[in-house]
Amino acid sequence: MPVIHAAEPDRVTFDRTELNTILGLYGRMVAAGEWRDYGLSFLRDVAVFSVFRRTAEHPLYRIEKRPRLRARQGQYAVIGMDGQILKRGHELRAVLRVLERKLIRAVE
Repeated sequence: MPVIHAAEPDRVTFDRTELNTILGLYGRMVAAGEWRDYGLSFLRDVAVFSVFRRTAEHPLYRIEKRPRLRARQGQYAVIGMDGQILKRGHELRAVLRVLERKLIRAVE
């Protein structure tokens, strides 16, 4: 039987504060008519919040948390539909600003 250490969880998850931050942005984007659905994936190395315009399509954006990158370029990233990293950093709110700019344009 494998030994699982407390420092190495079997999957990466978003904590309550992180989810509240992400869902706050999600709610504003839904209200603006930009987003319609989301999906969550909790894997060994990454937690992913995927955003969809329609249910049966590829995600518009992926908000990822990769704790192993915490000491390097930051554990949070926003990735576009084409796989391009739009923003990466150490603070979730700062990384999500790249998507909030799109909300400002959508309302204007």
